[in-house]
Amino acid sequence: MATLLTKTPSRSLDQRLDALGRANEIRVSRAQLKRNLKAGGVTFDQILLDPPAYVLTAKVYDMLMAVPRLGRVRAAKLLAQCRISQSKTIGGLSERQRAELVELFRS
Repeated sequence: MATLLTKTPSRSLDQRLDALGRANEIRVSRAQLKRNLKAGGVTFDQILLDPPAYVLTAKVYDMLMAVPRLGRVRAAKLLAQCRISQSKTIGGLSERQRAELVELFRS
């Protein structure tokens, strides 16, 4: 049997630079959001209910870690209580998971 090797199409320099630029903008926006979370300017439940586009691919666990008074253990317990994997992204949450997390966070 012949082995088919698939090669990903090469990207032009402009495409790579555009992708790097977008990735950098997302990193900067997420860092600002995490600072706002720490400072209390925005709450975690607000982010879950109306997530900006740049946060959809962020891990829920990473965003929880930016919340004041929530460490690794508490964040892991919250996610386990809602049956959410630590690798789940905000955009990948089901409506049930999102509602349950918001309810837990508000109580």
